[in-house]
Amino acid sequence: MGLSIDGLVSGLDTTALIKSLMDVEAIPRNLLSSKKNDTNGIITQLQSLNSAVQTLADQSKTASGATALTFFTATASSSAVTVTAGAGAAPTAADIVVDRVARAHTVVTAASAAWPDDPPVLTLENAAGDRVEVTAASTSMQDVARAITAAGTGITATVVRAGTDVDGNTTYRLQLTADQTGQAGAFRVYRGDAAAVAAGTATDVATAPGGAVVTVGADAQLRLWAGTAAEQIVTSSGNTVTGLFPGVDVTVSAASPDPVSIQVAVDQNARSKAAGDFVNGVASILTRIDKGSTATVPDAPGGTTTLGVFTGDSTVRALRQALADAVQRPVNGISPSTIGISIDRHGVLSFDRDAFAAAAAADPEATQALFAGIAARVQDVSTQYSDKYDGMLTARIVGQQNEVTALGDQIARWDVRLEQRQATLQRTYAHLETMLSQMQSQSSYLTSQLASLPTAQKGSGS
Repeated sequence: MGLSIDGLVSGLDTTALIKSLMDVEAIPRNLLSSKKNDTNGIITQLQSLNSAVQTLADQSKTASGATALTFFTATASSSAVTVTAGAGAAPTAADIVVDRVARAHTVVTAASAAWPDDPPVLTLENAAGDRVEVTAASTSMQDVARAITAAGTGITATVVRAGTDVDGNTTYRLQLTADQTGQAGAFRVYRGDAAAVAAGTATDVATAPGGAVVTVGADAQLRLWAGTAAEQIVTSSGNTVTGLFPGVDVTVSAASPDPVSIQVAVDQNARSKAAGDFVNGVASILTRIDKGSTATVPDAPGGTTTLGVFTGDSTVRALRQALADAVQRPVNGISPSTIGISIDRHGVLSFDRDAFAAAAAADPEATQALFAGIAARVQDVSTQYSDKYDGMLTARIVGQQNEVTALGDQIARWDVRLEQRQATLQRTYAHLETMLSQMQSQSSYLTSQLASLPTAQKGSGS
């Protein structure tokens, strides 16, 4: 609670006087606060750096894989064929003939205002001969469709309007479609229970009058080396033939009687880009550390030199040295500079894309092995410093956070001390004013008493 005591008796500006005294008293507390703010700034920068190093650890783990630089382009001479190259692929060229694409088995029933049997009992039979008996809730064509779909046999039933009958009633057909393409998805739907099917007395809805098989379920079929003695037929229940060649999948969307040329080739640009992106990721961290460790010198005499946020930080300095060593030391006696990775005398890491492309074209396996070795070392360093439990940067951040907590405790104690000191000063000056007021009252009283004393008077001549 504030107390206004300015100039009651003394005329002093005691509020300003106390403030000046408290500003002096608060200097240690303000220094602690500034240190806390600076430490929080360092923590923010260390956390950002740690996050970048963690990302580098993940990237280097991928880059150290045996196929990290394996990239291919896959093309086909017809839009009816799509080629995809994945893990394990190798350069490939071949011609294929697409005889047919995969089709889903589809059946339609005769048109009817309601299902002709009551109760509506049906038996669904798959291509393997397995049978499932279902009973619809009513003779409504919608209820029959729901019962077929819900049976879980891989058949979806759809109700389709089919006009009106002779009595003017709306009629419907059921379109029954296999959920999967290929011969394995073929099916039959019978009117009647399983016993009737077994006895041969049940009616196949596809062969009943008005019913039909719209599409016979069929596998996709293509031929390799068509017209030669080595011709080979390849089939698939779907329109994607997985592993037609090692690591190569082919998807067909239309038949093509003319041969379609497919080709899988090494993507040199993608390989060089992947290597360059990785090296640039390491370089960006090195540059970040360099900038954060550089002191700013004033342009004019008398100015203040500003230290970088990482200046004097031994952990960050050690991280930089370890990363630089990881990318520039030879791997099995081979210098990284042979594939375009080098550090100049100023410590700047660079990547020569042309040199890398030339090395990869001349000896792709050796280039991959050298690059993987570098990436593995970078992964080790990155993990050592950024691991969320044992990382050296992580420990550094925790140490700084503990320091901030300790500084906060000291500041809190100073706040209590300063509050007490200010209260003491206010009481002291208030007491001073009171004493001055009392002294002033006493002075006035004595003055009035002296003034009231009788005075001696001289006589007028003898």
